[in-house]
Amino acid sequence: MAEQPLLYHQVDGIAILTLNNPERRNALSSPLLAALRERLDRIREDSTVRVVVLRSTGPVFSSGHDMRELVGRDAESYAAVFAASTGVMEAIRLLPQPVIAQVHGLATAAGCQLVASCDLAIAADTASFATPGVQIGLFCTTPGVAVSRAVRSKKAMEMLLTGTPISASEAAEHGLINRVVAPEQLNEEVMALARQISSASAYTVAIGKQAFYRQRDMDLPAAYELAQRVMVENLLAPDAKEGIEAFLSKRQPKWTS
Repeated sequence: MAEQPLLYHQVDGIAILTLNNPERRNALSSPLLAALRERLDRIREDSTVRVVVLRSTGPVFSSGHDMRELVGRDAESYAAVFAASTGVMEAIRLLPQPVIAQVHGLATAAGCQLVASCDLAIAADTASFATPGVQIGLFCTTPGVAVSRAVRSKKAMEMLLTGTPISASEAAEHGLINRVVAPEQLNEEVMALARQISSASAYTVAIGKQAFYRQRDMDLPAAYELAQRVMVENLLAPDAKEGIEAFLSKRQPKWTS
């Protein structure tokens, strides 16, 4: 395990989290999951962070769970590993700040789950994605939760039943990622997207992200009811008042958040 399995730095309100264990293909080991969860919890309370970028070192984005933690242990130990992983995925979803995955290489199993759990994802054309657990007798059931919510049902099931990797272009076609770029343009594209999002009101982005995930699993009437309440709440906030006034006055808004 690298001395620092997770690197962190911040630039222009953008928090950059870097998985840093290339020797183990950035496997989501218990120490790395703990470091991710701790950092995400700190970011949640940090008003200086407006967007989060998640990337990694080495040729592989993440190979998923550390297989050494999934042999020769008891049910309680296995449950703890999956609970820690779920905790990280849910922390991303519940984070007020949007999270962008920057994927340069292979993302498999829980590594693919991590990409699917991020709000946005941009990948190099060298990246690929797979849920190959079925090939070693361990179905990617927990990765399938996130993947099946990002990818159309039949494609998600094909990925889970065969374990066959899909290319970055195929991942974009089926909704797992937003777009594909040349490797040399990946960092520039991700940071440009992060800066664009960070220029908006942090309050507005946070309330919108939360409502998006809440309404997605509701039936249509309930979703609209929630959305209407959120829009009223949003409209009463100072940043909405400022933004509308700035639009009508043809000037740049000055956000309070």
